[in-house]
Amino acid sequence: MPFGEIIIGSPGSGKSTYAFGKQQLLTATQRPIAVVNLDPANDHVPYKCDIDIASLISLQDAMDEHGLGPNGGMLYCMEYLEANFDWLEEQLRSQNLLNGDSYVIFDVPGQVELSSDHGSLKSIVGKLEKLGFRVS
Repeated sequence: MPFGEIIIGSPGSGKSTYAFGKQQLLTATQRPIAVVNLDPANDHVPYKCDIDIASLISLQDAMDEHGLGPNGGMLYCMEYLEANFDWLEEQLRSQNLLNGDSYVIFDVPGQVELSSDHGSLKSIVGKLEKLGFRVS
């Protein structure tokens, strides 16, 4: 059973720094860990990124293609990931992250709309749970 945590917090609160620290700690203790960047605006992650949403969509591309601002672009990116969840599932499968050996950290965007008023992130978490993930 795969397990890990979803890092949620406001923009600039240190989510990626926390993910990097956790990656360093678990690596130092020889515990398998993977970090998944689900923040399409975070293109300079400090950690070794095992899966990066930028391989699917970037915030800048969404903004340019659809004439959106940063918040609208972020919502679009999360909707796009939700609609293309099979991409994330395939990435997780191809790296053997569904077998439960690795601790998986999901670094998500900090826009408050994503966890308060918008359903895509909740849906993505639900789909991860359907894959068997136990996340906190």
